[in-house]
Amino acid sequence: MSPLKIKKGATSHSAYNLRPSFSDVEERHTLAVIVENEPGVLARVIGLFSGRGYNIESLTVAEVDHTGHRSRITIVTAGTPQIITQIIAQLGRIVSVYEVHDLTVEGPAVERELALFKVSGQGEKRVEALRLADIFRASVVDSTLESFVFEVTGAPEKIDAFADLMRPLGLDEIARTGVAALARGNA
Repeated sequence: MSPLKIKKGATSHSAYNLRPSFSDVEERHTLAVIVENEPGVLARVIGLFSGRGYNIESLTVAEVDHTGHRSRITIVTAGTPQIITQIIAQLGRIVSVYEVHDLTVEGPAVERELALFKVSGQGEKRVEALRLADIFRASVVDSTLESFVFEVTGAPEKIDAFADLMRPLGLDEIARTGVAALARGNA
């Protein structure tokens, strides 16, 4: 009888405990990072993610304090709780970073995104695209005889749902701004 061999990297979990442990569950988090508005800061933040193999699902950057020369970077990423904690700690060590907030755990937050959709179609598909745009409160910002460009704002899930409905109707292109987020209330 040969001894039991375990592949390198494999774990030896019991068959009686098949649920993933808390540390194995990946979660989506929205981080707000207040930084000094100076050349190279964004490159350092992005370098932290790429150097450690972390993925950025969404990234928005804009100056929010002209007199104080501060910008806000909003990053949507995913990882286990340990990885998210590590990302926050490493972001806080960057010299030009003033504050790091995990909006996902700090309390309720409002997330919005803007997207432009170019949809080409004729006849019934064109009429259906306009009907669905009305339901989603999308604005027509450009129109030709062959296509429309719709503007949609809302939660990322709303943007995804609109895209799913427009695909069979002739969706040609999508441009998304990325998530902008703020904590609700006095926080």
